[in-house]
Amino acid sequence: MGRILEYDGKKPELGRGVFLAPGSIVVGDVKIGDYSTIWYNAVVRGDVERIEIGAYSNIQDGAILHGTKGKYPVFIGDYVTVGHRAVIHGASVSSFVLIGIGAVVLDDVEIGENVIVGAQALVPPHTKIPPGVLVLGIPAKVVRELHEEEVSTIKEIARRYVKYAELTREGLGE
Repeated sequence: MGRILEYDGKKPELGRGVFLAPGSIVVGDVKIGDYSTIWYNAVVRGDVERIEIGAYSNIQDGAILHGTKGKYPVFIGDYVTVGHRAVIHGASVSSFVLIGIGAVVLDDVEIGENVIVGAQALVPPHTKIPPGVLVLGIPAKVVRELHEEEVSTIKEIARRYVKYAELTREGLGE
């Protein structure tokens, strides 16, 4: 089980079936929706601003979520995948989004529903990404609309992580 830390009188709220992998840390003003998963060495740091994660979302190994004090909290919708080592800093991510491995999403970014942000992409501050697109590059740019199959895959990946959590719980003897 990961660590849950109170900070400045605020303790994380966890929904039903939330899984925190060993080595994960959830701090302060954080709300995690039902059946979401926080994986190995991920950090959800609600010390300076609130962080909300919707239902069935997964924050993968080594990812970091953090806000900007007094300005930008973090919002993650439902069925969102935040890939390994990705960073979400002071941004809002709508439902049914995949943030690729190592991507960086910075302050005051708003990402619409049904979006894929490619691996290693850098989404600069104040960027608004419309729904239904693929975003790639440094700086990240919309390259095309998503195909129906890709939109379906986003939700399927999120569902897989709920199953992975169940299997991991069994392995941990929980």
